[in-house]
Amino acid sequence: MTAPMLKKKMKPWTLCAGAATALALLAGCSTSKNKTDTQYVARDVSTLYNSGKSRLDRGQYKLAAALFDEVERQHPYSPWARRAQLMAAFSYYMNTDYNEAIGAAQRFLAIHPGNKDAPYAYYLISLCYYEQIADVTRDQKITQQSLDALGELVRRYPGTRYAADARLKIDLVNDHLAGKEMEVGRFLQRRGQWLAATLRFRVVIDKYQTTTHTPEALERLVESYLALGIPEEARKAAAVLGANYPGSKWYERSYKLIEDHASAA
Repeated sequence: MTAPMLKKKMKPWTLCAGAATALALLAGCSTSKNKTDTQYVARDVSTLYNSGKSRLDRGQYKLAAALFDEVERQHPYSPWARRAQLMAAFSYYMNTDYNEAIGAAQRFLAIHPGNKDAPYAYYLISLCYYEQIADVTRDQKITQQSLDALGELVRRYPGTRYAADARLKIDLVNDHLAGKEMEVGRFLQRRGQWLAATLRFRVVIDKYQTTTHTPEALERLVESYLALGIPEEARKAAAVLGANYPGSKWYERSYKLIEDHASAA
């Protein structure tokens, strides 16, 4: 399975609602003007926040994040600062600055763990990991981090709409991790390392049994067990495959392998 990169960005549904009408939107997009936007100049909190919102609406995500960060720096005890923290995290996410987005969301959670927008912060963190999932041929550390973050969201806020989406993503992440085990197992088979290969295929069957890779994993176990000279275990794997996936090509292959082995014995 290729990395599940769902690039449709999620809007910060509740965060922008109720924001005051922009008081002093900054005009122009030149480099010199952008520097003026973010350099330290004491400004009232609503002007800073709405300047960030204006930049966000125009797709200038990095500049928007800097302006929201400035809200927190200049007005740390204002109610706007709490909102700006998550808006900064969202802006970094939209700019694919994932580490910065994770850091901003984690700071929000550290300061406001019981806030009503905490589920969204957890969701944003999980999205940042999820969208970095690499192809199965590469290291899967980030994939595991994605799974952990999604699981944390579901555990803490099971009834939210964020958790509903997280559950779907967990299924995709598990399928991806199973695909990695299959990729390694097939590699070991090609090298004749049958015992090591069986361990990989067993992980798929025991840990990721609801994924799309389970039928192939069972068939690969049949191959490996026959190569190891333990046909009884091969027949058991084939029986499980036949009981659960009777019409699959993997069962047909395993059935033929068992028959060919019996004929040669």
